[in-house]
Amino acid sequence: MAETPDRIRAHTAPDINRRIDQEAAARVRQYAGATPEEITHRIGELDREWDIERVLETNASTLALVGVVGALMSSRRWLILPGIVLPFLLLHAVQGWCPPLPVLRRLGVRSRKEIDREKYALKVLRGDFRERDGDTPQAAIEAAGS
Repeated sequence: MAETPDRIRAHTAPDINRRIDQEAAARVRQYAGATPEEITHRIGELDREWDIERVLETNASTLALVGVVGALMSSRRWLILPGIVLPFLLLHAVQGWCPPLPVLRRLGVRSRKEIDREKYALKVLRGDFRERDGDTPQAAIEAAGS
């Protein structure tokens, strides 16, 4: 079974993957002239960014909980909500795809691997890996892709 981030990209339209990659590359280029402190601040933001897995799990568990609480307090009809949401979560766990995935990807929600790739590129720019040649934005983006 492939890693989750690769399954996410495999189940995302190529134009969406390309847009997400281009936006990350543009952000790395913006930090080319930044101070190490500014880059460190951005890396901190990336550490706190929610990845697609966390968003899907949070949304599914919230909707399932609302359905169960609604069934306990009001009507058993509320059980339809977890009855729909939980199979979607299972489908995502098994196949790497579920109906909310395309919507979230279009909104720009990234996989952990995509977030980490941007972090690595920023660390190259910051000089964390001095043995690498050319701490240019393009070199950082290329290094992050390996």
